[in-house]
Amino acid sequence: AHPEVKTVFTRTGTAEIASDPMPPSASDTFVMLKPRSEWPNPSLTKAELVQQMEAELGKLLGNNYEFTQPIQMRFNELIAGVRSDVAVKVYGDDFTVMLASAEKVAAVLRSIPGAADVQIEQVSGQPTITALVDRTAAASQGVHASDAADSLAIALGGREAGQIFEGDRRFDVVVRLADELRNDPSIMAHLPVAQEEDEVGGRTIPLSSVARFETVEGPNQISRENGKRRIVVQANVRGRDLGSFVSEARTKVASSVTPPQGGWLDWGGQFENLERASARLALIIPLVVLLIGVLLFFALGSATEAALVFAGVPLALVGGAIALWGRGMPFSISAAVGFIAVSGVATLNGLVLMQAIKQRLMEGAAPRDAAIEGATSRLRAVLTTALVAVLGFIPMAVAFGPGAEVQKPLASVVIGGLTTATLLTLLVLPAFAALLVRRELEPDDVTAEPAPVVSP
Repeated sequence: AHPEVKTVFTRTGTAEIASDPMPPSASDTFVMLKPRSEWPNPSLTKAELVQQMEAELGKLLGNNYEFTQPIQMRFNELIAGVRSDVAVKVYGDDFTVMLASAEKVAAVLRSIPGAADVQIEQVSGQPTITALVDRTAAASQGVHASDAADSLAIALGGREAGQIFEGDRRFDVVVRLADELRNDPSIMAHLPVAQEEDEVGGRTIPLSSVARFETVEGPNQISRENGKRRIVVQANVRGRDLGSFVSEARTKVASSVTPPQGGWLDWGGQFENLERASARLALIIPLVVLLIGVLLFFALGSATEAALVFAGVPLALVGGAIALWGRGMPFSISAAVGFIAVSGVATLNGLVLMQAIKQRLMEGAAPRDAAIEGATSRLRAVLTTALVAVLGFIPMAVAFGPGAEVQKPLASVVIGGLTTATLLTLLVLPAFAALLVRRELEPDDVTAEPAPVVSP
């Protein structure tokens, strides 16, 4: 038992309103947690709690468990039709060959750091009773194999024996074994089978004389997608970014797993959103950087000064990357948004500082004095801008409630990026600006000596 848990309830199978159809062998277990203030160890993270539960539930044989969030699970189902972050779909015609390929894929995924809850879609394991007809014994007793199969089919599925008329309505009469008898192999073993030479006389022998019953594992379900048989290997990703995990998994699976004959492997899951977002960002970010550079050039009137202001962006990116690394967070789309935001603030602070330095130069100050006075005059504005943003993002950086997985990377990048960008901008930018201005003024500092005046 976990004292952090408040309530646990389970939903099994399909509800009356089948918005989420599931077989009776599948259940959704919802674990409601107490407020963190009521936990015996408030410093325990949810990821650590999940690991503890996973270790205990793993001791229960015959069950597969997958830990996820309800909303995240629905998004994954809408994206790829599965509940996990990553899904490898094995297509083919022969279930035996497909299952062998799926097991190889699962083994490869388990060997990759960051993989969790790796499992294969349960397509087999359903206990099935099979009747095997001994053709030699049937022939020696004058019984056709088809007669034995018909006897079993009549007992289980039934056969029309007549009709009942009620006015103008007609009902078929079907004869079969009662429901409580059809699941008992010992009853079916005594089903009568007519012998060939005595069919008219009605002489019969028990079915057990020509057939034997065996309990074997049959298919639990047959999943299809676009008309093709499919087995899904599912996995969640923890402790690393989804993009690098999928890239490594694709490479290893392609080199060690051969698809079934006539089939193929297909990848799906939440990373598809990451790929689409990355493709859009790869187009938008260079365009935005170009536009910002053009605006800085028109604002400052110098490409060199615009590049100097833009140098604050790498300083911000370094701080954001250090913050992610220090907190053990992988790169994600929310972190990318944080990098974009902190780059904009760093550029704005650099522009304010550079304009102040240029104003002092226009007033006749020396380059070194202009850099010091400009940085000093804009110190309060730059620090206030950064401090307000940092303080505003601190609650998001330490959040534990719903949505914290998205808030924490964004807030961490902004806090780390603004901290380094602000400190380094106030120190590095004025120094480089003074050197740049001094270098531009050096040729003008050389004054020509006046020519001697020669009297006539």
